[in-house]
Parts: sequence; C-alpha cells; structure tokens
Amino acid sequence: MEAAVVRGDVAYVDHVSAPDLTFTHGDGWTTGGEPLLVDDRKSFLKRVENKQYNLRDLDSVKVEMHGDIAITYGRYVAQNRTGEPGRIWFSVWFERVYEKRNGEWYFVSHRTVHGPTYGLDRKSVSDK
Repeated sequence: MEAAVVRGDVAYVDHVSAPDLTFTHGDGWTTGGEPLLVDDRKSFLKRVENKQYNLRDLDSVKVEMHGDIAITYGRYVAQNRTGEPGRIWFSVWFERVYEKRNGEWYFVSHRTVHGPTYGLDRKSVSDK
C-alpha cells in the first residue's frame, strides 16, 4: 500500500481502504492534546491523488492477529514532495488496524503513536 500511496494509485488505495478509515497524524493526542490532523477515507485519498510523498518506507513492523482483526505496529520513514526545509524527511511510529470483511482485508485505522520526528536524510534511510 505504501508504494501505491507514493505513486498516486488512488484506485488501489481506495480498494484496500475501509469506507470508515481514519488516519490520525501526529502524536499530540498521547499527551492529551490534539493530533496534527485526522483524515477520513476521502481526505486520505486526496493526499494519494496529490502525490504528497516521494517516499514512504516501512520498517520494524510487527503483526498481532485476532481472528479477522490484524493490528500492526512499526515505523515509516517518509519524504514529502514539498515543505519547509528540515521538515521534508520525517519518521513516525504507528499502530494500524486491518479487518477482514466479506473475505477481503481492509485498512481501517492508522494512529501515529510517536512523531513525526523531522530531519532525516537519504543516508538515514539507506542505513536502516
């Protein structure tokens, strides 16, 4: 899915995303504050359409299965296409939920649990 987000493949991301998808950006909520942003499916697909990212690579991902629910947690490193210098490269630690509905797996929820941490560079990504 991350490769589809980078290449702007709205049809694929739409197909694997649940209609009730929520995507919570930023960890402000972990200390009682507000997240940076919360996307629903429509706004997340708009990000995909706009090709917001040059890169989104997952690492350190683990999966916890509960029947038709899969909880994943890990990190992704990303590069925005545009932005303030020093804030184009970033990483986040996340928790995601996938659910099997009518025999197909759907991306239901993303929640950033730490980050974003800004200032990564290409060397940081290649060393992981």
